[in-house]
Amino acid sequence: MLRYPHIDPVIVRIGDYAVHWYGVMYLIGFAAAWWLGRVRARRPGSGWREAEIPDLIFYGALGVVLGGRIGYMLFYQFPLLVADPLSLFRIWQGGMSFHGGLLGVLVAMGLYARKTGRGFFEVTDFIAPLVPIGLFAGRIGNFINGELWGVPTDLPWGMVFPHVDARPRHPSMLYEAFLEGMVLFVLLWWYARRPRPRMAVSGLFLLGYGTFRFLVEFVREPDPQLGHIAFGWMNMGHLLSLPMILAGAWMLWWSHRRARRA
Repeated sequence: MLRYPHIDPVIVRIGDYAVHWYGVMYLIGFAAAWWLGRVRARRPGSGWREAEIPDLIFYGALGVVLGGRIGYMLFYQFPLLVADPLSLFRIWQGGMSFHGGLLGVLVAMGLYARKTGRGFFEVTDFIAPLVPIGLFAGRIGNFINGELWGVPTDLPWGMVFPHVDARPRHPSMLYEAFLEGMVLFVLLWWYARRPRPRMAVSGLFLLGYGTFRFLVEFVREPDPQLGHIAFGWMNMGHLLSLPMILAGAWMLWWSHRRARRA
């Protein structure tokens, strides 16, 4: 049995202002995407220039922040949003959704593609391998905040979160950091090292993330305001991940089928 280490979520306070680890993790994710994007752009035949990467990351960052917050309120706090619409803007109270952030990034990438004259999937195929390091950093931020813990377990690596109760629980945020962050990054970086059919890299990202998130949701404590929403086991994370799995599998199949025909 392990014990939660109680890391202070605030790095430093300056007067009435505080710098939080969670916010720094977002900055680490964006910085990693910027650096990895430059590495990808330098590859022969990439079709991208290093000078394009800052604008691409800027669009992506806006999509993550706006989409993540709006998605969280719509998917997980809709009654609160209806009762108090201004709660949408109280970001200091916490609450971000990956699935909302994904939708926000897709909109942002569509705008970027339109602005630059590129195809939508040309942009998403390029940016997909840049995302998992940010996911890893975000889950570490969740761990530092002591949030998104798992269900009780008897496994030897079960962790006691004293601010929750005295029962050992799955450290599900660390599972997600490993699978959605490290494993997905290695998988996508390896797969994208060679030219692939248009839409294939984006499809693998959706399939990989959706599958990993769907599996971890079985050991993650459901959001208390929602609980299980279907079949006695499906929670909101399952419901939002399932379309990603189906869409990603179809995109992979269709992109390779179209390439074979060509």
